[in-house]
Amino acid sequence: MGARGARKAMMKSSVLAAGSKEKPAGTSRKVGMVSLGCPKNLVDTERVLALLQEAGYTITPQAREADLLLVNTCAFVQSAQEESIEAILEMARFKEEGSSKALVVLGCLPQRFGQELANQLPEVDAWLGVGPTSKVIQICQSLLSGRGSKGIGHIFSPGTGDTSEVLPRLLCTPAHYAYLKIAEGCRNLCSYCVIPSIRGDLKSRPLTSLLVEAEELADRGVKELILVAQDLGNYGGDLIPPATLTGLLEKLCRIEALEWIRMLYMHPAHLPEGLISVWANEPKICPYLDLPIQHIGDQILKAMNRRVTSGQIRDLIGRLRTSLPHLGLRTTVLVGFPGEDEAQFSSLLDFIQEIEFDHLGVFVYSKEEGTEAARMKDQVPRKVKEARLQRLMETQAVISRKKNQALIGTTQRILIDGAASPESPFWKGRTSRQAPEIDGVIYVSKAFGAPGEFMEVRIIEADTYDLVGEGLAGVA
Repeated sequence: MGARGARKAMMKSSVLAAGSKEKPAGTSRKVGMVSLGCPKNLVDTERVLALLQEAGYTITPQAREADLLLVNTCAFVQSAQEESIEAILEMARFKEEGSSKALVVLGCLPQRFGQELANQLPEVDAWLGVGPTSKVIQICQSLLSGRGSKGIGHIFSPGTGDTSEVLPRLLCTPAHYAYLKIAEGCRNLCSYCVIPSIRGDLKSRPLTSLLVEAEELADRGVKELILVAQDLGNYGGDLIPPATLTGLLEKLCRIEALEWIRMLYMHPAHLPEGLISVWANEPKICPYLDLPIQHIGDQILKAMNRRVTSGQIRDLIGRLRTSLPHLGLRTTVLVGFPGEDEAQFSSLLDFIQEIEFDHLGVFVYSKEEGTEAARMKDQVPRKVKEARLQRLMETQAVISRKKNQALIGTTQRILIDGAASPESPFWKGRTSRQAPEIDGVIYVSKAFGAPGEFMEVRIIEADTYDLVGEGLAGVA
């Protein structure tokens, strides 16, 4: 909960500030927005902000002075739902104390809970699910004109919306990197996951629209493009004619201004054919992959409906590391899944120690209503789940510290993201093996480089997750 809370605060700050540089003249309508959840949600937020700005709204970082407040929510697990509710109630207090006339909540939470949520939170004036973002403008204008009435608003069938359209975006990330959402929804049907019921079946974006958007982002100064979807490996199979992630990457690499192309979230059962070969020969594709295994016990994997075996996971990791020896490998695991006994957890712990992932995220299983796993017997007590999470994180901390300390004395090429904090004398940057916001960073004196620049640093200090570098002469 603590890490997610930190992310919420960061998102709130960056999203609210993002549009303040380009305020349209002659308008007094101000909007503030909080974005929660994953980078896929952030892309939705950026599209909403751009549409609002085009409609004449000023994006303000001060919630108390906003005429309109919006919260883009996450509902993936219970902790995310709780965080979303906290943010809604916080914005409701700002509405009560400030000048705001309306509060709109959108995204996964209303899509999942609908009228039940509206009944419990009368402070909210309108609700919008995960369908077409253009509906936001209609709702906002109705509310501010006094013509709108409080109620459930627009909740769509999962998968509603045209993914072929290239929508404007008001970037909430630093100007030099951006996310490219290449598909909506998911067809994996993992037994613990609510995403298909919220976002619908896989709906890939056409290759042409992705390339147009990528070109536009590169023209705006984006140097690092981060591909996101619920499962990148499944991209394109639903299109006519079919497309592939490998083909998309090959075309993205031809965009001259892009220097790094990063992949997040790939199911281990769906690594596309030919990807490793293209990857190994294309320097623009970052040596980094987020490969969520969730578990290593075959019995648990089967109960999760992961459609992959422990042997297949081991084989895939072996092939990746053989062909891409400098690969930074991130994974996520789920502890306390129904039926997970101490022996099965120990096998997962042993696997983490054996493989030594570069980055690891650990989640406690959340019993989500409507999922197959929620109906399973042998639910694991919460205290046991939390103790297992702690043991895994302690194990990974040892691995991470060892890996970081091995980098002391080496030279690394980093991309500078910005100041470590407003008062800090350090920039923070990342290597190609570190994704923004979820992995560690490298701190370097502000005497070297500037945000959006690549530079060479020599690593001089290391702790469990972060590094300190000494800037070398010249920009990489």
